[in-house]
Amino acid sequence: MTGAHHMFENPPALRHDVVAEAVEGALHNSMLEAHAAVALVGAAMNDNDRAFIEHCCIEVGTRAAAGSQLLGLVGLCLGHAAPRFGHLSDRAILLAETLATRAELDPLDVDGRALDGLDDIRSYLRCDEGE
Repeated sequence: MTGAHHMFENPPALRHDVVAEAVEGALHNSMLEAHAAVALVGAAMNDNDRAFIEHCCIEVGTRAAAGSQLLGLVGLCLGHAAPRFGHLSDRAILLAETLATRAELDPLDVDGRALDGLDDIRSYLRCDEGE
């Protein structure tokens, strides 16, 4: 197969100021969401600062407009962070639950990646239940 097969590679973690600027820009201009998405995925997959990842996801999850592609993505990013760190803050878990509920109610509001993220959180953080 020539040219038909595409490989996905996780983006690298960027400096925190670059990620924060990308997120803030996308919250003010939806045309910048693709750059913010790359920055968020890179952070979720490769940054070693859980609190920073959560902060960025919470900023987007609580401030992005309904229908933003970033809403489902931050749920998924939190799902990717869960197994990496073995822990998420209560606030981050609540956000993931809220986004997943919104995705179930209206997939045009929040896309289904939020549901996948919550599934990952529940799978990987099961040992933390009841603590």
